[in-house]
Amino acid sequence: MAGDTHGVSLVCCDLAGIVIEGSVVERAFAEAIATQGLVSGTQSYTRAMVMLDHAHGRPPGEVMRELFDGDEARAAAGTVAFDQSFRDTADRFGVNASAGVVDALGKIAATGPRVCLLTSLSRGASGTVIEGLRRQGLAAYQVLTADDSPRGFPWPDPVLSAMLRFGAGDVREVAVISATECGVQSGHRAGAGTVIGIADGVRRAAALHGAGATHVVDSVDAFPYLVASAA
Repeated sequence: MAGDTHGVSLVCCDLAGIVIEGSVVERAFAEAIATQGLVSGTQSYTRAMVMLDHAHGRPPGEVMRELFDGDEARAAAGTVAFDQSFRDTADRFGVNASAGVVDALGKIAATGPRVCLLTSLSRGASGTVIEGLRRQGLAAYQVLTADDSPRGFPWPDPVLSAMLRFGAGDVREVAVISATECGVQSGHRAGAGTVIGIADGVRRAAALHGAGATHVVDSVDAFPYLVASAA
């Protein structure tokens, strides 16, 4: 029935994996945990890096709390160190949106939906990155950081917070784009009508489908078409 269809009015794009590479996060995380005595070559360091890999896309502060098993003082210190390390790492190596991402989001916005950029990083960690992305052509889009929702990925809170803040009459009118299982799970748990995963291999594609993606593609070029065809 026509009354049961829902076009997309809000697109939430998770920056992790699409713009912010995992290698930059890993480097910052390694530097941060070193301040707490977990250094390369130790069993604790290896365990921490494995944990980070499994938690890709989750807020670093939450990963720190899990890593330090409820030791809030060490977790807080590690999180502060991560934020500083990430800013420094991003400045050294650069975090830039590809021309394809800028073009795809521009095409989506041109057809009517609002675009919101989501990041599991804190406002302090991501500030300079967001400023750089705005200079690249993403200035028209709203941004939500880990500080803007009660819980981060994979909980539904980031997507629901974006919906409440930036407008969508029905959660089925929301499209979520993510390259991480956590981001896809967030969109799925929120009830988004369209959840697009981006993956570069069969195994990753299967993982994103398993996390709740309605579509999985290997190129950002497909984003505008999938959003436009959603109903």
